[in-house]
Amino acid sequence: MASQDTKCDDMLSERAGLQQPSPECLAPAEIEAKVEGVGVTKAHMPVSKAFVLAMFAGAFIAFGGLFFTVVLSDTTLSWAPQRVVGGLCFCLGLVLVLLCGAELFTGNALMVCALRSRLIMPEELLRSWVVVWLGNLAGALVVVALVYLAGTYSLNGGAVATSMVSIAAGKVTLGWGEIFFRGVLCNVFVCLAVWIGFAGKSVVDKVVGVLLPISGFVVCGFEHCVANMFFLPMGALMASLGFGGEVAGANALNAAGVLYNLSASTLGNIVGGTLIVAMGYWFVYHRDGSGAKKEDER
Repeated sequence: MASQDTKCDDMLSERAGLQQPSPECLAPAEIEAKVEGVGVTKAHMPVSKAFVLAMFAGAFIAFGGLFFTVVLSDTTLSWAPQRVVGGLCFCLGLVLVLLCGAELFTGNALMVCALRSRLIMPEELLRSWVVVWLGNLAGALVVVALVYLAGTYSLNGGAVATSMVSIAAGKVTLGWGEIFFRGVLCNVFVCLAVWIGFAGKSVVDKVVGVLLPISGFVVCGFEHCVANMFFLPMGALMASLGFGGEVAGANALNAAGVLYNLSASTLGNIVGGTLIVAMGYWFVYHRDGSGAKKEDER
């Protein structure tokens, strides 16, 4: 078994065109192979289990969104420090997803590597994506309800509620194309963070690895569909309770506004994660045809 593992390591290193990787982390070619294996597992997971794990991911990202919102309610911070601190706080969501185990729609864009290597079928990929997207939405909505029942929005003299409205209004008043391209950029960052998470072999590796990519997309104002499953309903709920009446665009916080944003951000996230990150790395590290060989062995 040990000799087989050594041969596998040598093969992966040769595919990458790199020297033997250090034991502290996986080399890029090894990450790509791992992504394919994980993609197969995700595609074949029972629907009930995938849905529950997706609910966890939706809740985890919502926790990060709540952390971010509370920080933004502090108006004593200037704009840039506020965004940086808030972005780092938002990282809580992906840290929980990677370390606790959950199914996140945006990260699952990397499953396209397994599809391109013919290890899974298109219908398996689409089924997984639909189940996980819906599960993420359900988990985020559960957190919205819990935050409301807990009265968390009343923190900082109600400033947290106003921030919830302001964040959500800013997302539904953007142009559809602008949301789409912000979604593309967002999932490039997110999938690279997940890629780094696959590379790490310790808790510290994974946590440190996701901090900059995730905080980076938050600071830049990119659009993450799962995070918006929390931000938008939360903002709409607060607006319906009379908070943030002075916020421009608050009147657009309704079901149509939520669907408007989610349609663009979801499609943008798919494009950024699949065409740029997943297919880019698949082309570099799997163009030798070994994916077809794996399919034959299967």
